[in-house]
Amino acid sequence: MNSMQIWIDADACPKAIKDILFRVAERTAITITLVANHWLPTPPSRYIKFLLVKSGFDVADNAIINNLNNGDLVITGDIPLAYEVLEKGGHAINPRGELYNRETIKERLNMRDFMDTLRASGIDTGGPAALNQRDIQTFANQLDKFLAHQHKK
Repeated sequence: MNSMQIWIDADACPKAIKDILFRVAERTAITITLVANHWLPTPPSRYIKFLLVKSGFDVADNAIINNLNNGDLVITGDIPLAYEVLEKGGHAINPRGELYNRETIKERLNMRDFMDTLRASGIDTGGPAALNQRDIQTFANQLDKFLAHQHKK
């Protein structure tokens, strides 16, 4: 099981989610790597790594995809990145605990593109609600469920 790695699209990942992942890394001895275009504090751990990338469109996403191995897990709210992760044989969970899958990812991409089109035409579509305690608990539960399922393989 320890050959699986967890990659975090860390620029937009909430601190509460990163804190859960830091604890998981220690508890499970799974290496996690935060990928961001600016320095982020991480606790000292042999299982927690940080990959600093240049600023720019999709630079962090590309670094994740280029380093991703089959079966790795990516934590991201970025739908196009989640799509690429699934295409490459990885798994993706968003910070609200949704496990992306091949059956729904294309629908999610289409909805994202539609919302982008609305925003580009000047329509205020709002944004996602702030992360709340229920979202954090849902994420923790989904992550535990995912890791338990991987451990059985």
